[in-house]
Formats: sequence, structure tokens, C-alpha cells
Amino acid sequence: MIDIDFEKIIGKVRDIPPVICEGKVKKIIGLTIEVEGIKAFVGELCTIYNNLNNPVNCEVVGFRDGEVILMPLGELSGIGPGCRVVAQGIPLSVKCSDELLGKVLDGIGNPIDDNVTLLGERYSLSNEPPDPMKRPRITNIMPTGIRAIDGFLTCGEGQRIGIFAGSGVGKSTTLGMMARTAEADVNVIALIGERGREVLDFIERDLGEEGMKKSVVVCATSDKSPLVRLKGALTATSIAEYFRDQGKKVILMMDSVTRFAMAQREVGLAIGEPPAQKGYTPSVFAMLPKLMERTGLSEKGSITAFYTVLVDGDDFNEPIADTVRGILDGHIVLSRHLAHKNHYPAIDILNSISRLMKEISDDKHNNAASFARDIIATYKEAEDLINIGAYEHGSNKNIDTAIKYIDTVNEYLKQGVNESTPFEISRELLINMFDQGGRVVE
Repeated sequence: MIDIDFEKIIGKVRDIPPVICEGKVKKIIGLTIEVEGIKAFVGELCTIYNNLNNPVNCEVVGFRDGEVILMPLGELSGIGPGCRVVAQGIPLSVKCSDELLGKVLDGIGNPIDDNVTLLGERYSLSNEPPDPMKRPRITNIMPTGIRAIDGFLTCGEGQRIGIFAGSGVGKSTTLGMMARTAEADVNVIALIGERGREVLDFIERDLGEEGMKKSVVVCATSDKSPLVRLKGALTATSIAEYFRDQGKKVILMMDSVTRFAMAQREVGLAIGEPPAQKGYTPSVFAMLPKLMERTGLSEKGSITAFYTVLVDGDDFNEPIADTVRGILDGHIVLSRHLAHKNHYPAIDILNSISRLMKEISDDKHNNAASFARDIIATYKEAEDLINIGAYEHGSNKNIDTAIKYIDTVNEYLKQGVNESTPFEISRELLINMFDQGGRVVE
């Protein structure tokens, strides 16, 4: 029998230098870096060793004429022709653990509020959505603490809602209210393309100390590269998936999905995609459902998602708003007209809808909400006549009822930033709002 010295063989194997796929930078065009000499796949992480001894991580975004096209996850400074490029052989991922709670991360999952090295399980940024045949039906209510939403736009646990508004109407403030008061185990908040000064404002003013304790904030400000802004949304979704897989009730808030789409448009145009609607490339409309379908109920836990949509010029039919509205399970419209009247949160009840409210709310609640909507709609139609004194009391029974209750309904819809109302109280206040003089809610 031949004796084999396995320890010696293992030692020899350890001494063999690994084969590294290495290439070099050929040229830089705009936001893209063309590299020759490496073989890589789309989404693979690569490292460029530049002339400043400060390696830059990049991602493979496409191929052209046999060369690999990269986009940087950092600055292009110091990168020139001939710089060494090493393919890592892995896609981008984020470390996930309970240590993330209370942390502020950059777009690729690194802490920016301290220098702590995070430990945890790696989650890919490109996970597949749950199997549609294994998704449980949504039956439980997700209380938000905001009367206008809980009363008229009741959300289910695992539902995905869009918050549509122009700039300066109160999207971030509404998200902050929900983060503090919603009955969730974990909040994951993605600030994509926000102004740098607004990040600390949101954390300290809108989120507050109590909200931050159970939150993870992923921040990719407007000055970051489009790829980092793009990855910020994926990083936040992956972190939410991690906590969902732990069996927790998670709320994912993204502000805003429009800037995510703009980042993908910049990436698409840089690699040669043709522009389509309003300059948005076809990949934008492919990415949006892939991102949003990852949230929702799974067999282990739930992700209830709120995506803000910044509508250009208050045009609620622009391409991104229209596409997102078709993907999600409901939409909340914030009205500039209501904001100008000091009506906050400026939720336009008539133009907003929760597609699941009828299924998860009881009949008394649905009937009361339906009657209150009728009052708002009737008063809105007759408002001009009423204001100029042209309407004569008794001419129309419905208008008389609307005049009687409109102030009560508006008081119900208005809510202070630091005010929170439990779901059951919001429901009871709405049901008991109307007396025998209006309509008996059965």
C-alpha cells in the first residue's frame, strides 16, 4: 500500500497562487469605464486600483465590442488608462443582522454614522420576489396611526402603497409620522436622491429618537453616482427581506421611487439604451416591478411598503407615476391645494384608494368611510355656489347633509405631526361621526 501524505499535498495546494481575472482600463466615457482583458458577468463586482492608491469598487453594467463596461460605486478621480482592474467573481451584497437597527447606511450598506464594521449574513441585492403561489392572502390590518389613512385608506399587512405628490407637499413628513406611530417591528427607510441637508432633518425632526430605535436608514444623496442611488433602493429592500425572513413585521419606506427611476435612466443612457417615454429608458419600466414585487407577505413575515412618487409639475399621469400606480395595491395622493389651506396631512381622499380596504375592514367601517367620501364629493361640487351664497338651504338634501358634516369630516382628517391615533379609536370616531340626522351607519 502506498502512503499518501495528505498534509504535504494540502500545503502545496495552499502555496499555489490563485488565478485572478485581471484587466486594465481602456477609456472613460462620461459615467462609464471601458475595460479590456477581463471576463465578467452583468452585476459582478470589480475593483479598479487607481493612481491615488485608493481602490474604487465598480459594477459590470454591460458590454460593448468585446469590452466590459463598468460604472463606479465611488468617485472616478485618479482612474486613467492602464489602471489595473480585478474581477471579484461575486455580485454586490449587504451584511444583515440585528446590529443594523438604529444605524444610518450608505447606498451599498456601509455605516456612515460611525466606523463600526458590521457583521452578519450577506443578502444579495438582486433577490427574487416570493413565489406568487406561496404568498399568503392579506387579511390583517396594518395600523399607521394617521386617521386619514386608517379611516379611509386602510392598509393591510404586506400591502404596497404609493404616496404621490409634488415637491414640498409633505411626503417626508407623512413618512416620518408613520415611522413613529405604525405598529411594525422594524422600519427600513430608503432616502434616495435626497438633498444632503434633509437627511439629518428627517432623522432628528421627522423620525425622532423613538422612531430611530427600530429603524434602519439607507441614504444615497443626490450627489452620489447614479449607480449608488440605484443600489440604495435595492440595499434597503434586501435589508427589509432579511428582517421579514426573521418572521418580523416590517415597514419599508422609500423616498422616492422617482429618483430611483432617474438613476436607472442615467445608467441606461450611459450604456447606450435608447430613450423612450420622457427620456426614460426601457430598463426603467422593467426594473420598477422587479423592485416592488420583492415586498409583501411571505410564509415567514411581511413587508408593508410605502413608496413616494415625486410627480413633475403635479402631473399625476406622467410615465413613472402612471407605471407605479399600476403596480402597487393602492395610492395616496397629497394635494397642494389642501396644503395651501393648511390642511395636513394633505391627503386627497377622493383621488386616493386602498385596493384592499373592502376586504380587510368590516362593513360598519366601510359604510362610514363611503358615506364620508360622499359628503366630501358633494360639498366639493357645490362649494362655489355655497361660498358665493347662491345655494338656498333645503334645495338639495345631499348638499344640506354635506354642509352639516363637512367641518366634522375635515377635523377628523387633519392631524398634528406629533399626534398619533390608535386604529380602533380612528375607526370608532369615523363610525360615530354621523347621527340620525344624516344616515344611520349599520
